Amino acid sequence: MLTLRPNCECCNKDLPPDSLDARICSFECTFCAACADTRLQGTCPNCGGELVARPRRPASKLAKYPASTERVFKPLGCAS
Repeated sequence: MLTLRPNCECCNKDLPPDSLDARICSFECTFCAACADTRLQGTCPNCGGELVARPRRPASKLAKYPASTERVFKPLGCAS
């Protein structure tokens, strides 16, 4: 199950579980669309994987399977 991290690793923008703006790689590194498209050009700076739209968990499942609250912020790894 995806952890649904709550923020962009580059700019620290909040990315709630229902965000259409969240992008992830296969290791679940999480970025906002702006950072993924511009700074990172669709490639994860951590693993080199492709960044794609993060699936949204149905609201009815969030109570039993909540999103992560652990923030990951690595702005130095996202330098242009």
